[in-house]
Amino acid sequence: MHFDLQLNGRRALVTGGTKGVGAAVVKALHDAGVRVVTTAREVPQKRIPDVHYIAADVATAKGCTTVAEEVFQHLGGVDMVINVVGGSTAPGGGFAKLDDDVWQRELDLNLMSAVRIDRALLPSMIEQGSGVTVHVTSIQRELPLPESTTAYAAAKAALSTYSKSLSKEVTPKGVRVVRVSPGWVETEAAVALAERLAESAGTDYQGGKQIVMNALGGIPLGRPTKPAEVADLIAFLVSPRAGAITGTEFVIDGGTIPTV
Repeated sequence: MHFDLQLNGRRALVTGGTKGVGAAVVKALHDAGVRVVTTAREVPQKRIPDVHYIAADVATAKGCTTVAEEVFQHLGGVDMVINVVGGSTAPGGGFAKLDDDVWQRELDLNLMSAVRIDRALLPSMIEQGSGVTVHVTSIQRELPLPESTTAYAAAKAALSTYSKSLSKEVTPKGVRVVRVSPGWVETEAAVALAERLAESAGTDYQGGKQIVMNALGGIPLGRPTKPAEVADLIAFLVSPRAGAITGTEFVIDGGTIPTV
């Protein structure tokens, strides 16, 4: 039996759609018949046909304005917004190494990009009486790693709280708001991290992965999540099949978080 997500012809914006989870989301939605616009700081040479790529830095107010303008120009409106973009460039060494510029960078990328994109696009969804926005948070909002991700984790926690508040406001107006909280996902960046750790420890890639999993306290599933697995969850959540789901968070972490 074919499980039709009923997404054919819908219009979507995916931020950060050229690598990792974002690229997997773009592919999953495109394969389901969605008209997709996506963002990256640089448009890749290798592109999915029929997907519209916007070169913009959504960690800036100007970049978010550019994206919103192109979305309306290219699609005439939007039915779903998936805020995937995120990450951390903070140095290791704990809280004392995080100056104001680092904090601002982490907040701009992981919180304000979603806030600004929503502010630009949700009014049109409210006006049409339907839509859904997904905020990709992180299990680090519950499981922060003080050596290197304090600012990132705090920004994702803020994103989660913002998302919950937004859902209370806009769901009565027809717009669903959902959070997806991945654990460690085997993206290009994650592979590079595991390879670096493996080289430092004199082990192979599997050994490097184990180092990361050990730092997280272990992953009961025994492996990282695949980007396509996160994308499949998101594709379901933005579909009419998930029409009663709003204001909540879906953790996809292989069992990493050890508490209820």
